[in-house]
Amino acid sequence: MNNAIHPAYAPVVFRDRAAGHAFLTRSTMTSERTIVWQDGAAYPVVDVEISDVSHPFFTGNQRVLDTAGRVERFERRYGTTA
Repeated sequence: MNNAIHPAYAPVVFRDRAAGHAFLTRSTMTSERTIVWQDGAAYPVVDVEISDVSHPFFTGNQRVLDTAGRVERFERRYGTTA
């Protein structure tokens, strides 16, 4: 791999601001802010709006849409195809 063209790949902490959850992984993202992790080392921290901890799909809090009512309303408005 050519070192001059690839971004630096280093440990970064991603912190979910909605849930207060953080996890350490490797990424090419950088940040001016740092956080002291559980191992005592300081890592750059990137704040994210949503993660698997707070996303409705993964938590089971997603809304179920009433699709039957929408189909009936469409059929009333435009008719059914024969």
